[in-house]
Amino acid sequence: MSLRQKTIVGLQWSFTDSFVSQATEITTGIILARLLSPREFGLVGMVTFVIAVSQSFIDSGFTEALVRKQDCTEEDFSTVFYYNLIVAVCLYAVLFAASNPIALFFHEPKLTQLVRIISFGLILGSFGVVQSAILQKNINFKLQTKVSIIASLLSGILSISMAYAGWGVWSLVWKSLSYTFLSSCCLWIWSMWRPLPVFSVRSFREMFGFGSKLMASGVLNTVFSNIYYVVIGKIFSSVELGYFTKAEQFQESPSRNIYQVIQRVSYPVLASLQGDTARLKRGYQELAKNAMFISCILMAGLAAVADSMVLTLIGEQWRQVVPYLRILCFSGALFPLQSLNLSILKVQGRSDLFLGIEVLKKSLVIPVVAAGYVFGMTTLVVGIAVSSVGAYFMNSYWSGKFIGYSMFQQIRDIAPSFGFAAAMGLVVWGAGQIVPLSGVPLLLAQICLGGLIVVGTGEVTRYDVYIQIRDIALRYIRQSHAPG
Repeated sequence: MSLRQKTIVGLQWSFTDSFVSQATEITTGIILARLLSPREFGLVGMVTFVIAVSQSFIDSGFTEALVRKQDCTEEDFSTVFYYNLIVAVCLYAVLFAASNPIALFFHEPKLTQLVRIISFGLILGSFGVVQSAILQKNINFKLQTKVSIIASLLSGILSISMAYAGWGVWSLVWKSLSYTFLSSCCLWIWSMWRPLPVFSVRSFREMFGFGSKLMASGVLNTVFSNIYYVVIGKIFSSVELGYFTKAEQFQESPSRNIYQVIQRVSYPVLASLQGDTARLKRGYQELAKNAMFISCILMAGLAAVADSMVLTLIGEQWRQVVPYLRILCFSGALFPLQSLNLSILKVQGRSDLFLGIEVLKKSLVIPVVAAGYVFGMTTLVVGIAVSSVGAYFMNSYWSGKFIGYSMFQQIRDIAPSFGFAAAMGLVVWGAGQIVPLSGVPLLLAQICLGGLIVVGTGEVTRYDVYIQIRDIALRYIRQSHAPG
């Protein structure tokens, strides 16, 4: 199978994983939002910061080093496995001890037990990190898709059952824990890899030079990406944080989904081309144009239907989610391109530059937080969107220098997708203002209208990116329905 075929197959399975998992996640989230209050989502949001930062120590750096390294040995895999496990246990001990101070900081006594229980997921998750990295390295997302779908479905059923039974915020906690536990169990059952009883200092040192900088970048990125949970929870309230987390969840369902799909597939694919700059540029350019077309369409559509979607799916008590969601959609469109730009730096082995750019980008958070503190919650959300645009310019400038694909060339290539999506979004939003419908009929009408506009405009203009994505989708559908 050629690299192009591997990439297409990898993207197909990765998109299948994301589509089914996110469909399950969205359905579960809608049901839970109707059963629980914004405050309960806000409480979990307060815990998100410390868990996410801790998880970045486990996920970042050494896992990326495994994917990049061309000739990994069993010693390499086993060393990373034991490192992840040791770090996870140590971090759990730290969080267990810090749970009471965290609760005191937010003035929420309930957080003590929440932190102690939900942070156990760090240990559970560490058991499946290497297996997942091996599958990613081999561009084998079929098994990962199977694992993800099973874990999403079963954890969703458990959390909904607990919410119906009156467990409140604990239904959200056990949703997270059960997903992590089920994912790790499935990876152990179906993966052929098992750790050897060996920890190689030589292997650790070899990967540390590259991985440690990525780890530092990952931790830094996670701290500043999730600092808004701390700021909102501390300065405003758990209810306001609940609105923000729900808006972010709606926005991230498509944007982060594409981001993660592209990141999982593009990094091993581009890493295999690291010795051929011309092919690396062509591969990057094709991935960027396709990813941005999909991302722009989904984000513009989501912003256009935000009002009818939120009120129809989760109810009037969540109305404040709408303005936050629309603002976040504009920044969400750029997530896939940011992922690709960062992948170039990792492929080139420039984890030092990767770290430096992350430090520079995170300085943008300071004025955003200051503005939010002075002018209020809406200003904070606008600042988050603006800072993400600034982050893209920093990423694209440096990565473009390595492959001869400048920031201006990138913008030129993706500009048609922005225009395509903006026109569709405006028409769909305008239709929602004048059509005499409401609730589910209005939402379905807007979605159908948006789909017709995209397909109709794409067929008439014969836009090359649309045609390419259409052909890949049709080929995937035919393969899925082929006998045998």
